[in-house]
Amino acid sequence: MSTLSKPPTLVASDLDRTLIYSAAALQLPMPDADAPRLLCVEVYENRPLSYLTETAAGLLDQLSRTTVFVPTTTRTREQYGRIHLPGPAPRFAICANGGHLLVDGVSDRDWAAQVAGRLDDECASLAEVRAHLLSAADPAWLLKERIAEDLFAYLVVDRALLPEGWVKELALWAGSRGWSVSLQGRKIYAVPQPLTKSAAVREVARRTGAELTLAAGDSLLDADMLLAADRAWRPGHGELADTGWSAPHVDALQETGVAAGEEILRRLGLAAAQTLA
Repeated sequence: MSTLSKPPTLVASDLDRTLIYSAAALQLPMPDADAPRLLCVEVYENRPLSYLTETAAGLLDQLSRTTVFVPTTTRTREQYGRIHLPGPAPRFAICANGGHLLVDGVSDRDWAAQVAGRLDDECASLAEVRAHLLSAADPAWLLKERIAEDLFAYLVVDRALLPEGWVKELALWAGSRGWSVSLQGRKIYAVPQPLTKSAAVREVARRTGAELTLAAGDSLLDADMLLAADRAWRPGHGELADTGWSAPHVDALQETGVAAGEEILRRLGLAAAQTLA
């Protein structure tokens, strides 16, 4: 008697401050002697940059072997390429907040063309938004300005000098032009509203036949992905936690820092295992 295999479970997770953490974001409150062992997963300019716990590494390795694990990040393709996660190399990855769908490490041209068409039709141009960012920012607190993949813009700022209310004013201006604004650490992102992680995740689900999607993320740029998932998790830190964002099917964890990344992977693994039982 033949047995039909179950459709795969898709796991879409943000990376920075969700699964992987810089030294400044680790939030290790215990004495050094009691701190967890860490695994470096990113090196930049010959220096270690991002980490997860060794326990989290084992959980991720197992998860990536039993599900369609899809790293889903606002990073550019070049920035994503610096990360070496434990486990098998993911067949799919989502970069530039959904602007690029990587298949075996190569950007899918059809998907990129679809995204470009939507941006042209539905929101103000990148040139207009960039010009406003530069005119509104104060050199006293603006450290860097960058364009990512010719899709969106972000500023690197000195948070201590950033005026209260500036980001909110920018968000109001951008929202009327079809753009969203997100403050993550020292970076202020301006991203077209049609450029979403959830759209790219749905495309991966369509291609793989996945009927259950699990997701995790910490920022407002992850909210659409969490809402589109069947079950989702967010850490106790980040924009979503700071604003009290919630949804019925999204579990808000108490853990913060690198411990939250470990707990998220534990929860994702348990949920995925239940579908295989």
